[in-house]
Order: sequence, then C-alpha cells, then structure tokens
Amino acid sequence: MIFGNARLIFPDGIREGLEIVTHKGKIAEIRQHTRAPAKDVVDLDGNYLAPGFVDLHVHGAIGRDTMEASAEAFRAICDYHASGGTTSLLLTTATAPISAIVDVLKAVRDCRSTIPQIAGVHIEGPFISKTKRGAQRAEFIQDPSPVAVQQLLEHADVIKRITIAPELPGALEVIENFHARKVSVSGGHSNAWDDEARSGFARGMRSVTHTFNCMSSARRRGIHRVAGLLEFALSEPEILCELIADGHHVSATLMKMLYRAKGAAGICLVTDATAGAGLADGSQFSLFGNDCIVEDGVCLLADHSALAGSVSRMIDLVRTLVDDVDMPLHEVITMATANPARAIDLRMQGRLAVGADADLIVLSPELEVLRTFAGGQEIFSR
Repeated sequence: MIFGNARLIFPDGIREGLEIVTHKGKIAEIRQHTRAPAKDVVDLDGNYLAPGFVDLHVHGAIGRDTMEASAEAFRAICDYHASGGTTSLLLTTATAPISAIVDVLKAVRDCRSTIPQIAGVHIEGPFISKTKRGAQRAEFIQDPSPVAVQQLLEHADVIKRITIAPELPGALEVIENFHARKVSVSGGHSNAWDDEARSGFARGMRSVTHTFNCMSSARRRGIHRVAGLLEFALSEPEILCELIADGHHVSATLMKMLYRAKGAAGICLVTDATAGAGLADGSQFSLFGNDCIVEDGVCLLADHSALAGSVSRMIDLVRTLVDDVDMPLHEVITMATANPARAIDLRMQGRLAVGADADLIVLSPELEVLRTFAGGQEIFSR
C-alpha cells in the first residue's frame, strides 16, 4: 500500500512531496512522490499523515472501564480511542484490591494478541498518597508490601508502567524492582518532598503522572521553602511529564510553563480518559465504585469534590495545544507519539521511519481524524 499526496509530520517539521510504502504491517519505504499505479495508492488529498498516537493512560470510554477485566470492555475502549487517532494504549487500572488488578493483568495477557492497540497495562495505585488521591478510593490505598508487590511482579511482562508515590515506606525498593524488570516507573498521586522525589529518581523513576494534578508543589518545611514533586519534575531533564491537555485539568498558562521548562521532548500527552469519555453531558458512570458524572466536558466525582479523569481522545488534546496554547503542530504530534513510545520502550511505534509499524493516522487541516491504521490495517474511518 502506498500513502501519497499527503503532508507528512516528523518531529522536526512537516514535509510535502513524500509518500510512504507499507508492506506486511511495516513502513517499507519513505520516498519522493512517484506515479505508481492508481490501484496501489491511497490518495490522501493533501491531508496530514502522522504516526498513530500512543496513550500511556486510559481507564475507559463509552461507559466501559479497564477494571471490568474483559475482552469486550477492552475492545470497546480501544475502538473508541481509535476514532481519536490512538493506535497503541496502556489500559490503566484504578486503585483497587491487588486481586482485582491481577484480574485485569490476566485478562490483558489473554486477549492482547487479538486487540492490536493494547500495548500493556499501566498500574495507577494502590501505592499512592491518601492526601493526593484525587478520584481514587481511599480504602484501597496501601503502602507497598512484599506480598502485594510480588503478586504484581509475576505479571511484569504485561505491566508497562506503574504510578507510585516515592515517599511511601518501602517505595524506593519497589521502584528499583519494577525498573529492573523494564517497567516504566512514574511518580504520581504523591505528596513527596524534593529529596524524596530525588531518591525515587535515583532508583529508576523517570516520569511523573498527570503533571500539576495530584502532586506536591513547593511549600514550607520548618523555616525553609522546599520543592515538591512538581518542581523536581520541571527541573530534572531526564523526567518525562504526562500532560492532560484538555483545558480543564491544566490551564493554558500552566501548559505554556511546562513547555518552556521541558520542551517538546519532555512532555507526553495522555488522555486519562475514564468511562465517561464519549458519553453526553449529564451521563453517570462508575470509577471502580465511585459514582461519577460527565459535566461541562469533564468527568467529576458525583459530589464534585474532584476531577475523575477526562472525556478526551488524543486528537482533542492535540487541538487544544495547537489552537489554544499556540504550540507547533509537529512538536505536539511528537508529544503524542514518539515521546510516550520512548517512555515505555515501544521501539516500533510512534514514528514515521522505515521498519516501524505502519501505525498511521490521516488528519484534516482542522485536525480531525479521518482514518486510523494499525499495522497497515484500517481500524477507523470517518
């Protein structure tokens, strides 16, 4: 298959006059436009062609939740997010009993070969701070124990990412253990002081979860003002920062500040979409037993005490950064593709390059997803 008559989006800019040849699910060639036979060419009518989006943080969509631990729920979630250009995602758990999380891990192992978008699982909790729990259920939050950690490590081949509060007793050893098993460790839902965050970094923590949300920031300790996890993340070049760029979780000014501090290479766009994504305003849903509602384009706990994830798809975040924060399109696409792929060591995703998977999206000039391809197979068409 040859994708031609498109504007290709690379990390360093947008190029015309090129076409992409795919073969057996891979990008076989990127070349100057040729006059190949029409039957072999997908004419993209001058639209953008970009790598498929990689979302590190997806709880659900259209009323379905990762914690259902079923192939039916996983497929519904992946199909919905394909409409937003996502070709690889991490199904993300909620803070829950370890047994319920293990059920998700087992279900993902059983079905990931039949649902190509599933790149693995992101464990968000239960090893988090009760004071920064957000919409997570307090009764299931726990300090890491050897038994609980070992239950999860038995499924390390499925786990691609885990969110941990580095200040918890025993957390540093856990960070080191997961890092040693090639699991991306992210600091989040955390009330850490600067030194606690740095200790987590020393043991292998290389990212932070939904920057600005549910994390400590500068405050007084005795007579000194001390940085928190936020400032540590902004100041450390090797830390990748998740960003929910839906315009609700983080304001435009804060997004600009993050961009100035980290640059395009230091930000990973994530939706943090919950089961409310794709539902109409006023719809009610559950986040592992917490009653939630969709209201004014965002998900909230029913009592309005906290945000409960987003209703967004990745393309919605891309449009927000381009239209409302005035970031360059090619840099924003990098935040949604190459950076998250790098965070979890997906070497064949997130880029337009020979040998990479033919995970591709066609975008209109208005940044609407027109078509989505995973491994060269069309999985969404507007």
